[in-house]
Order: sequence, then structure tokens, then C-alpha cells
Amino acid sequence: YKLIIHTDTLIGLSFSGVHTWLEMYGCEWDDQTGAADAFDQFGYDGEDFVSLDLKELRWISPVQQGIPTVQKWNNDRAYLESDKNYFSTECIEWLQKYVQYGKSSLKKTVSPQVSLLQKSSSSPVTCHATGFYPSGVTISWQKNGQEHHEDVDLGELLPNEDGTFQKTSTITVTLDEWKKNKFSCVVEHQGKTKTENEIRTNPEGSVPIGIIVGALAAVVLLVIIGVAGYMVYQKKKGFKPVSGSDDGSNSSAHTVPQA
Repeated sequence: YKLIIHTDTLIGLSFSGVHTWLEMYGCEWDDQTGAADAFDQFGYDGEDFVSLDLKELRWISPVQQGIPTVQKWNNDRAYLESDKNYFSTECIEWLQKYVQYGKSSLKKTVSPQVSLLQKSSSSPVTCHATGFYPSGVTISWQKNGQEHHEDVDLGELLPNEDGTFQKTSTITVTLDEWKKNKFSCVVEHQGKTKTENEIRTNPEGSVPIGIIVGALAAVVLLVIIGVAGYMVYQKKKGFKPVSGSDDGSNSSAHTVPQA
């Protein structure tokens, strides 16, 4: 697992033009072997400038222009020891915490609720699967026990407000054909299958409430992402790892010496 904690780009104007200064740092952890590593890299105008060799606990540079900075930073032993402690403890602790958060989400499984909906006897029949997690789902139709693909329209995957998902598939058949044959909607999710063949008739012109909620959730999600992105942009040092709690107390940010 790799955690890239922070990237920071500065753009400056000098007599020779516009230049960029970029930092990227983070850590890596192998949950099988327990091996850990870290990286702290700086770039200048899109090219590698200086980087931290954590094993040797020294800064190195692939270009001649970076030598003065390397020499200055390597003489600051207190900063090097601080970096060593940060990358070998706090960064790894946060990475392990995020891995656990991810595993708890990935292991979560919720089966879908399946309904057949029809506005009127002359309307298409919609198979509505909702409330499932994770998002992978397959919706298909059967006619007299055989797969049926004609006049079928598969809808888009939509999010629900509780973090689950919903999806629809609509089939267009005549009332006479529906009565003479047995049509079934088959929903497969996480190795489990649900089949539905009983139609619930909706009032004329109505729309399933789940579809409305899903569409609104999609819009709200876009707004939240936009606001979050703006806040992250405004906070140049937006990530400050903490030890032992998530409330921001006892925070210890990774700092950078002057070049």
C-alpha cells in the first residue's frame, strides 16, 4: 500500500521567467511482510531536484544545481531525525489506519431489493434493483425460463443517499405477450441471485421514489466534491497527521527546511 500524503506546487517569477517548485512525499507499507518505506521528493521546473534517502538518512540530488541545497539540508541533523521519525512512525500509522478503513468498506455487502414497476397496463415494465453494495450488479430478463434480450433498455448505475446503489432495466412488451408468457427479472449480486415476476402498478405518470432520490444524491455528491476540492486547494498544508486520535490533537506536520 502507498499513501501519498501531500503534494505542493509553488510558482514563482524571477528575472529569467516563471519557475515551479514541487514537493511530493508519502510512505509505503507491505501488509504481508511488514516492510515499510518512504519518499520525499522535490522537483524544479518539472525535473527531479533533490530527494530523501531515508535508509542513509541524507538528501541526494541528480543535478549539479541541487548540490548546495543538499549540503545545507544534510547539515541540519535535527531535521533529518525529525523526518526519520515522521516517516517511520506517524506516516505508517496513518497508512495502516486508512487500509483498515478501506477493508471495512470493501467487505461490506448489502443485497438488493428488487421490484417490477409499471405505470399502467400499456407502459414498459421496469425492474428496479436498489439498496445494494458494492456497486457491481447484473440485471437480465428471462422469457419462459430462457434469456431474453429484445426490447430491453438497461439504465445507469445511480447512488443512493445512504451510500448504496440502484439500477434499472426496462422491457417493452405488449400486454397480450406478457399474459401469454412468463417474464422474469433476474438480478445477480455478489454471487447471489434474485428473481422477480410480480408487477406492482404505479399511479399514472409517477416515478419510483428511489430513482428520484438517487438522481438528487448524484447532484449533491457533485456539489460536495466541488466544495471539498476548493477547500483542499485553499489549504496549502491541508494534511497534518496525528498520533492516537482523529480529532486533530497532538498533530505533527511534515515541515520543509529553507532551500
